[in-house]
Parts: sequence; C-alpha cells; structure tokens
Amino acid sequence: MKKLAYEKPIINKISAGVPDKFGMSSTIQPITEIDKVSVTDLVEEYGSPLYVLSEKTIRNTYNNAVNAFKTRYDKVQFAWSYKTNYLNAVCNIYHQEGSWAEVVSGFEYEKAIANGVPGNKIIFNGPDKSIDDLTLAIKNESLIHIDHQDEFYDIKLITKKIGKKAKVAIRVNMDTGIYPKWVRFGFNLENGEAWAILNKIMVDDGFELVGLHTHIGTYIMDANAYGVAATKLSQLAVRIQHKYNHNIKYIDLGGGFASKNTLKGAYLPGSDTCPTFDDYAEAITNALEQSDIQYEHMPLLILETGRALIDDAGSLIGSALANKRLPDGRRSLVINIGVNMLFTSFWYEHQIAPAQLSSSHMEDTIIYGPLCMNIDVIREAIKFPEVEKGKHVVISRIGAYNMTQWMQFITYRPKIVMIDLDGNTHVVRENENHETMNALDRTPEHLKDFNL
Repeated sequence: MKKLAYEKPIINKISAGVPDKFGMSSTIQPITEIDKVSVTDLVEEYGSPLYVLSEKTIRNTYNNAVNAFKTRYDKVQFAWSYKTNYLNAVCNIYHQEGSWAEVVSGFEYEKAIANGVPGNKIIFNGPDKSIDDLTLAIKNESLIHIDHQDEFYDIKLITKKIGKKAKVAIRVNMDTGIYPKWVRFGFNLENGEAWAILNKIMVDDGFELVGLHTHIGTYIMDANAYGVAATKLSQLAVRIQHKYNHNIKYIDLGGGFASKNTLKGAYLPGSDTCPTFDDYAEAITNALEQSDIQYEHMPLLILETGRALIDDAGSLIGSALANKRLPDGRRSLVINIGVNMLFTSFWYEHQIAPAQLSSSHMEDTIIYGPLCMNIDVIREAIKFPEVEKGKHVVISRIGAYNMTQWMQFITYRPKIVMIDLDGNTHVVRENENHETMNALDRTPEHLKDFNL
C-alpha cells in the first residue's frame, strides 16, 4: 500500500454565521470536466492557460432569455452586444439563434458586416462614429442611435450629400433610481435635452425616427429599474405621437443585466442575489403593456444584453506555478493566469476550483497571477486547498469581456477553444506567438544593428 503524503495540520478559526454555529462550509468541489470533456485532456491537447467556451450553454442561456420575454410580450428582438465577446464563432451562434448585432465602433460594425449580418439588422451605438462609419451605416439602412448633438449635425450633412434618409433613434439617459446614473451617453430626459433633439429630428427630412433607446447602467441588480426606464420611454413615445402623429417602431432597453458572478465586496454570492431573466422580463413587459401607447402601435422591444447571456459559457483553465508562504503567514498560490487575461478579476470574486481531487484541508489563500506587477491578484482571499505545481485550476463564468478587454502584456495570449453540441472541440482563436506579435512592428534601418 502506497504511503499517504504528509499534510501539516492546520488550525482554522471558525466564524459562526448564517448557516449554523459551525460556520460556513468551505469545501470546494473540483471541476474535472467541462461539457463532459476532461480538463486534463483539454490541457494536454491545447496547452495552459486555455479559454474554453460551451456552445451548449450559450444556446441554452439565449433561449431561456428569449422565452422569458416572448412568453410575456410578442414583439421581442435580441441584438448581440459585440463588445461583450466579439469572437466570430460566438457572434455567429447568436445570429443563428436569430439575434441581430449591436455594435459601438466602426471596427465592430465591420465585423458584423463580415459575419454576414444584413445592414438593417445592425444597431449602431456609441459616441465615436466617424463620417465614414455613419455614411456606410446610412447607406446600409442600419439603425443609428444618436449619442450627441455633434453626431446629429454630422448625419444631417451626410444625408444631404448622399440624398438618403437616416434611420435613427436617440439614446436617452434618465433617473431610474440606479446609482451612479449613466449620464455621459445620450440625451437627458429630465432636463428636456432629449425632447429638444427629438423636435429637431422630426422636422428634418433627412431623418426617419424609428426608435428610442436607453442603457441605464451595467450589472443592474434591481429589475424594477428597467420598468421605470420602459415607462419613461413609453411616455416619450406617446408624446411624440401626440405632437407629430408619428409612431415609433421600437423601444430599445439596452443591456446591463447582471450575471451570476459575485461583485467584490458583496455579502452574498451573485448566484443567490442576481435577478433572473423572468424578473427582468416581468418588470419591462408590464411597463410596456400598462403604458398609454395604443395597442395597434405597440413597439418592438429590443434588448442588447451581453454579460448575462455569455458569462456562464466561459471557463479559463490555468496551472499552478508555485506555493509560497507570505510574511503574515498566509498561503499564496501563483498561477499562470494574470489580470491581463482575466480583466474581470478587478470586478468579481471569481469562482475558482481545482481541476482534480485535492486535499480536504482548506486554508486562507491569496491567488496571484504570473505578471511582474503587484496588482496581479486573481483572488485576494479564498479558502483553498493546496494545489501542487503543474496541477490545474478552473475559473468559471468568464465569458463576458475577458476576450475583448484582455491585454497583451508580458505573456502571449492563449488559444480559445469551443466545445460544440456533440462534445467536439474546435479552436476558435489561435494563440499568439513571436511571429504574430512582431507582425505589425516596424524597425527603422538605423536601429537594426548593435554591438554589446
């Protein structure tokens, strides 16, 4: 019989709390598989670190969201938020499911067009739309959400030049009881700014007002705030109808739905406190149905949610580099995933688990990344078992923003693989290497030679 490895005894302070007098359980179940594919096999084939996306989870989550709304309100259209995760494979899954595209830059607009999205199924948001971007969007009959006065005048000049109307909405910012208020984007409702720009649009032959849009914030934990927003946009739509006898075609409530990740400083886990799609749907659709908009002119409801649709579908596999004891006695674990690959570690207390059976002895641990900078902290404090060098960990719910806000810094960015509905794996983005990293560098001739 093989002798068991020695484990030094650990004394843990028990903090009586919500569950019972023995404190909260700190056991972490290992994550050995993702969609029934072995984590070990994934690392052996594709390396570590490794991003893994679940096609099954993406499709299931999307359909759950759509059903939550369409069972309450017939006219619903989702538009995939490209900035949340603009991998072509991810975007195309949403488009296959019927989602339009929502973009916030010329770069993202180009991606949507290249992916085959019809121009009239692209919503163009954001404050930075160039003259060329706007011209192309007008020619393609895309839905342009005007963000500021200067953009209005840019569109006015373009429509006169090319002799084609622009299909537009305005972005409205408002007080919905959420703090902080997102007032830097769009036109304010309460001070009359939104109504003023609407009057300019309505009397200009170069514009066709097709919708009203708001995006009240991000990671919104109060579904009722969306009800307030829907009510206020509905009232604005009624006001337009009364003055101009014009019925808008859609109301766009933007995104901002919370995922099940836990925000830093939160007392309870996000999986217990985050509203469901049904919660959001109930608040929004009730507000629309109870509005004064005439029944035959009820608008299409557009939703641009990103984070809540994709977060659960992403995992990040890493490996242990070292175990160290800090001067204050705490254990630290160094892994090969840094904040350059996990930008959302600045926001969330990410769920992290070993990828194999490990010791049942849990200890307060700080988990660091490999970067030579002191802010490279993945978890500041977590009860965690000892993970031997070379063994693996899995970080869950990382599908949103980490593959668009990641940074090339110190290390190459790794592969991204997707597990399809049949359990097959596909590389959907290759890893960086020396050749790709130097492809855009240009060294002047006088700097190429040196002697040391």
